[in-house]
Amino acid sequence: MVTRSRLSEAGDGLDGNGRRVLLLSDLRNAKRGNDPRPPTREIVLHLTGNMERFMWSFNGTKFSDAAPILLKLGERVRFTLINDTMMDHPMHLHGVWSELENGQGDYRPYKHTILVKPAEKLSFLVSADERGRWAFHCHLLYHMELGMMREVRIS
Repeated sequence: MVTRSRLSEAGDGLDGNGRRVLLLSDLRNAKRGNDPRPPTREIVLHLTGNMERFMWSFNGTKFSDAAPILLKLGERVRFTLINDTMMDHPMHLHGVWSELENGQGDYRPYKHTILVKPAEKLSFLVSADERGRWAFHCHLLYHMELGMMREVRIS
C-alpha cells in the first residue's frame, strides 16, 4: 500500500453519498494553541498487524516485547503514525493532548483520540507537560489487548 494523508476523506461508505460529512481536515481550534514551539524531534510509529492471525502492534513489536517511549518533561514532540493495516485504528494517548496536524496551522484541533484510516499517514504534536507513565494504544480494545499498545514515560 502507498500511504498518504486521508484527513480530507470521509471514510468507507461516506464519501460521495450526497451528504455533507465533517472531515478531520475541517476541524479548527477556536483559538491559537497553547504551545507555539516547534517539535524538537519526531517519533515515527507504524501501526502493524495481521487480521487473519489477530496480531496487532507498533512497528511489528507487540506491547509485551516493546520498550517504553521516553519523553522529557517539557519536551515538544511530533508523533507520526503510518497505518500499514487494512483497518481503521482510533489511537489514544493518555495524559496529554494531541494536536492534530491537519492543515489548520496554529489553530490545530486538540484531540484525545485520532482515527488513522487504512494506508494513512498523519502526525500530531504533543507537549510533554504531565509527568507519569501513560498508555498509548488503539481504542479497539481487542487490538490493544493483542499488542497495539505502548507505554509513554514522561520524566
